[in-house]
Amino acid sequence: MSADAARAAEFLSQLAVPARLAAFAELVKRGKDGATLAELAYALDVPIQEAGELLARLSGVGLATGTGNGVYRASPGALREAANAVDRSQPIAGFLADYPQLRGNFAHGRLTSLPPTMSERYQQVGELFARFLALEGLHTEDEINRRLSAVTDDVAGARRMLVETGWLERDRAGTTYGPARPVTATS
Repeated sequence: MSADAARAAEFLSQLAVPARLAAFAELVKRGKDGATLAELAYALDVPIQEAGELLARLSGVGLATGTGNGVYRASPGALREAANAVDRSQPIAGFLADYPQLRGNFAHGRLTSLPPTMSERYQQVGELFARFLALEGLHTEDEINRRLSAVTDDVAGARRMLVETGWLERDRAGTTYGPARPVTATS
């Protein structure tokens, strides 16, 4: 696990506790004004000591900041930065940078929807996946599925799209696949 993924996991771990999530949400809601320990305790209906423990945990991982005057503020940007770092670490991210028009079809490094079959973008997704797979030689359907599962839940649809767009060939039995045409760095 990368350091960015570990940081995001720590954020999620801290926010998985309902009381901490409520404290973070209250701080986000209050925006730049933030909240004192007493205000947060009142808003969450918890003792001041518990509010202090919640804020200590959130501050400890960087989801909140405290000032010398006792005002705490949420740091939602830290959560956003961690999510963006995890997105950048996804296996398709480097390839997707060359296809900005396809960003709407992906979320967090995964294909969420295929463009219409006859569209130019359908062809571009085929090319993108062909570059991502970087196939040489023959591969079983299971191997193709395993590789595609890193970037999509619909491996059968993606595999079919690769065949339809001419980037992947399969044998007559439909069990062995190979590249149908060479893939260049930017095709």
